[in-house]
Amino acid sequence: MRNLSVLAPIVSIFCLFFLSLLYHITLVASSTPRYVPIVAITLDCGSATSATSMDRYGRSWTGDFKSKFFPKELNLKSNTFQAPKEGIEIKAPYTTARVSYSQFTYAFPLPAGPKFVRLHFNPVISSGVDGSKAFFTVKSGSFTLLRNFTASIISADDSSQIVKEFCINVKENQNLNLTFIPFSTTTINFYAFINGIEIVSMPDNLYYSPKGAPINPLYVGQSPPTFYIDNNMALQKVYRLNMGGNLIAPTEDTGMFREWSPDNKYFRSGTGGVIPHYSSVKPIYTKIEDYTAPDAVYRCAKSMGTNQNLNKQSNLTWELQVDSGFRYLVRLHFCEIDLNINSPGERLFVIDIDYQLAEPNADVIGWTESRDTPIYKDYVVMIQKKGNEDNHTLSIDLHPATDGTFDDAILNGVEVFKLSDQTGNLAGSSEMLPTPRDVSIKESKAKKTIFIAIGSGVGFLVVLTSVCCVVLLKLRKSKRYGSYYSLSKCWCWRDPYKGKSTRTKASSLPEELCRHFLIDEIRTATDNFHQELIIGRGGFGYVYKGFIDDGTVIVAIKRLNPESRQGAREFRTEIEMLSQLRHGHLVSLIGYCNDEGEMILVYEYMTNGTLSEHLFDTKNDPLKWKQRLEICLGSACGLHYLHTCMKNPIIHRDVKATNILLDDKWSAKVSDFGLSKMGLDQTAVTTIVKGTPGYLDPDYARRQQVTEKTDVYSFGVVLLEVLCGRKAVNTKLGQEQLHLASWARKCIGNGTIYEIIDPYLKGKIAPECFKVYVEIAENCVRDQGIQRPTMNDVMEKLEFALELQQNADTEQEKINPNGDITYQEVRSFGVSGPAGAVASRQNNFHNIGPVLDSDTGNEPSTINSSESVTGASRDIFSDNPNAKT
Repeated sequence: MRNLSVLAPIVSIFCLFFLSLLYHITLVASSTPRYVPIVAITLDCGSATSATSMDRYGRSWTGDFKSKFFPKELNLKSNTFQAPKEGIEIKAPYTTARVSYSQFTYAFPLPAGPKFVRLHFNPVISSGVDGSKAFFTVKSGSFTLLRNFTASIISADDSSQIVKEFCINVKENQNLNLTFIPFSTTTINFYAFINGIEIVSMPDNLYYSPKGAPINPLYVGQSPPTFYIDNNMALQKVYRLNMGGNLIAPTEDTGMFREWSPDNKYFRSGTGGVIPHYSSVKPIYTKIEDYTAPDAVYRCAKSMGTNQNLNKQSNLTWELQVDSGFRYLVRLHFCEIDLNINSPGERLFVIDIDYQLAEPNADVIGWTESRDTPIYKDYVVMIQKKGNEDNHTLSIDLHPATDGTFDDAILNGVEVFKLSDQTGNLAGSSEMLPTPRDVSIKESKAKKTIFIAIGSGVGFLVVLTSVCCVVLLKLRKSKRYGSYYSLSKCWCWRDPYKGKSTRTKASSLPEELCRHFLIDEIRTATDNFHQELIIGRGGFGYVYKGFIDDGTVIVAIKRLNPESRQGAREFRTEIEMLSQLRHGHLVSLIGYCNDEGEMILVYEYMTNGTLSEHLFDTKNDPLKWKQRLEICLGSACGLHYLHTCMKNPIIHRDVKATNILLDDKWSAKVSDFGLSKMGLDQTAVTTIVKGTPGYLDPDYARRQQVTEKTDVYSFGVVLLEVLCGRKAVNTKLGQEQLHLASWARKCIGNGTIYEIIDPYLKGKIAPECFKVYVEIAENCVRDQGIQRPTMNDVMEKLEFALELQQNADTEQEKINPNGDITYQEVRSFGVSGPAGAVASRQNNFHNIGPVLDSDTGNEPSTINSSESVTGASRDIFSDNPNAKT
């Protein structure tokens, strides 16, 4: 008995030890990550050594000093943070920061696929560094993640540590670049800083939904009913909430180190709400992947409780502050854990997002077919900006539906992501302060009074001096640019894009007429000429999509390739021409840069690219016939302006489909004036032949004399391209069909032109419009310039063709208001002139010749001489400022 009494405590201790061991083994097994990221980078920025530090969750952070990610730019310096208060221990990555007064970039070579990018900031800068001067923009390739961001407004305590989380897809053979750009000003030296950078890979379809994915978000309140978040978009995590539960630390996530916050401060009081929590629930992952969210999210929830009468009159409501002007992905996590709910239809509820119906009969059991089975539902909602509203309260409301057994609703978790807009911007007003103002020292009231009195006297003298200087300057300018002032149509008004760029006295280019950019501004605008921002290429060089004026203005930036056959003369010609010309159908030149041997032109950005991109070998939707007519008419207006706005005509010399750009409203603008030349009134100018094969005027090629009729010929080729949907030159076809202009003229002469038009247009063109249009094109591509119409004639006849098409469409709509408009095919028609209204209208046009009558001159030929044509590749690649690859 004594032995047994001695053994009893030993057995008890052993049992306790065994149970404890079993518990820890189970805990370790249950905490094994369900997703193992192939990329998991934790970079401690500003660390003076490459040693590792541990954060408060036990993760190691590696210093960026001499790492392969270390920024290559100069003038960087590191600063070490001091603990903001005694007794509060600061852990990595918040103890050090990378600080710079100039732009710097971290480059991460990563495998392709979507990544979490988390930027860690501690606004408490060390002594000697003014936290109020931290004001900067963060970009990643074409995405603007933060703009004019400052962390100094947060209080200096442990909760002030800020994490900005983004989802960015990395493309094949491309780095993930993170560029930090201090706010630029002439009076304050602002800086950018970063404490830590975290990059973690994620499953391909966790938040992205390429077409064909089984679950796509529903578009709330608007069409289309479905919305795809493709890999060309970036996302910013705004909220990730564990409803009714506690904080879930990054190390407790499913392997992607996401943090899930309690929902308490977002849940609106007065709407009831109980917290069912079942720690013993083992979620059954049959509908979603087990790494979607931690088990803890699905083991607790918020529901309405058992008071059925009260529930009918109330909601479960969460209110979340978001930025206006963006779309948001709202992901709602559900898991039915109530033991009383076992069948579909027992708990039916309505989901409203931003006061719009998202789900009329939510039924968790109906979706999952069993209890304890997690599922999520995705919704996309557009938060329109109303007036000056920068912020918006996004409401999520759940309330019982009328047909459920239980008047109740349930929600386990919420994730809200901001989606990048069409320009790649994610920066909202909640992350920005007003534009920084000059910092002044506060003085006493007595000193202010003295300064005001002195300032008034000095100010009067300054104003008087300024007035005198302005008068003198205007007199000097009027002598230097007097000829421009006499050109009321062509004078360049003050450029709305003109900003704070400085100017160089060394430049002989017309700085007074357009903006001069510094090379550093261009590098900032293009993320140091990042290849992801290339939108076109040609004989001139690459064209980049750029962001100027702190990312608020999108532009197209054309950079001269030093090896290009086009050079300084074309560069200067483009600036001088476009600086003097302003017209709604000419692309606007914003400015230029000629620093450090670079020759760069900055244009307005044209959203829809080139006309060529929508005609040949394109995946874009075919242009409708009326769209094509309006584009041709707009282009003709632009060319007519060039030919008539000055005493002597400006001859473009390179009119082609790739040099006609389309803005967001599909309005056409003529671009690329590098080959333009000032002509002589009614007289040909002898010059070296330049142009593009297939568009080149044969009369100009033979005689080496250029007139405005040279542009008319090239434009006629464009008209044929628009009608036929094929390129000016197609080497895949036989010799007879090689050149579109000569082949189309033969078809017109044979009466078979309808057989070679774009198949999409067949049955879409009114016969009377078709006849007028073909007449215009045929007359434009006549062999001899004297036989061609003027651009004014072309413009007026295109306007007439559009009018005929619109009238015919109106009549067809009256006959068949709900059906497709179709027209009888024009198999052949006479060449002596249209009858009726068309013939009477044609009497207003002169120097055109018989309708569809063919002249007897030689067929146009391509000039292939290296002196005559500047680069054969120009037929394939465009030099215009907005050409897309």
